[in-house]
Amino acid sequence: MFPQIRMRRIRRRFIRPLLNETRIAKTDLIAPLFFDETATSPVAIPSMPGVVRYPPSMAGEVCTNLASRGIRAVLLFGVPREKDEAASGAFADDGVIQQTVRAIKTAVPEMVVITDLCACEYTSHGHCGVIGDCKDGVDLKNDQSLALMQEIAVSHAAAGADIIAPSCMLDGMVTALRSALDENGYEEIPIMSYSSKFSSSLYGPFRDAAGSGYSFGDRTTYQAPVGNRREALRESELDAAEGADILMVKPAGWCGDIISDVASIGLPVAVYQVSGEYAMIKAAAMNGWLDEKRVVMESLISLRRAGADLIITYFAESVCRWIDEEQ
Repeated sequence: MFPQIRMRRIRRRFIRPLLNETRIAKTDLIAPLFFDETATSPVAIPSMPGVVRYPPSMAGEVCTNLASRGIRAVLLFGVPREKDEAASGAFADDGVIQQTVRAIKTAVPEMVVITDLCACEYTSHGHCGVIGDCKDGVDLKNDQSLALMQEIAVSHAAAGADIIAPSCMLDGMVTALRSALDENGYEEIPIMSYSSKFSSSLYGPFRDAAGSGYSFGDRTTYQAPVGNRREALRESELDAAEGADILMVKPAGWCGDIISDVASIGLPVAVYQVSGEYAMIKAAAMNGWLDEKRVVMESLISLRRAGADLIITYFAESVCRWIDEEQ
């Protein structure tokens, strides 16, 4: 006890760096990117200052630059030229994501290319699969939507994707995708499942960025309620049992308890610091209310401390720069 025990002894400025329990490394980061089939140059996203939609023709250049910064992985989202009820652009051989994957793997073969697997950017109604009516609004037809996701997953793998990341929270999703990938010769392609994904208020800027807003109803019937900790853990346990290789918690910042729970399953855990989290930090920093670098690094360290192995963040390139500046 005090005075023999003094915790402040190991907090002296020249000793502290030796004893940091949790650090952020470049290899922890995944950069999310938007590619817009209608764009001819980068398109700014007003609700996400500093984030843009790129034309597919810039994919190689963008990822070459990220690789030079030390980023090893990207997560791709596509904005198609046309949408329809069948989401046909999502699985087309010349679709925006398929074009983008091929361009990245040609320019930067060592970049780990992860493709978001969903239909909301490609359907005319903005929902994540085949829809039907239910008593309280809109619901997905689960099994019909699984067949759609299988087709999209195989098309992504054929284009050269390294990891498939299904985000639509369908029951049996991982089993269906694993079966389709294996049957088509892609048994080595991992599945990073959005396994504990909440129906959050923090996705608004993303829908602006990806053009994935829905024209009617909502998504509450196929995303977990924000207050349901046990349900979120069960979702990840089920996806793990179905063969997921990596589990994900989304959104990240308000879910430290969920991250810790999911980490206990024993699989690698990815977390997604989503568009609303980015927008809040960015807006406060632009107004001079917060120090952007310090807040971002603190937020990412807290996610690693909770148990995250990988962090998807729109700050990825900035974090790499800050890490370089400190070395």
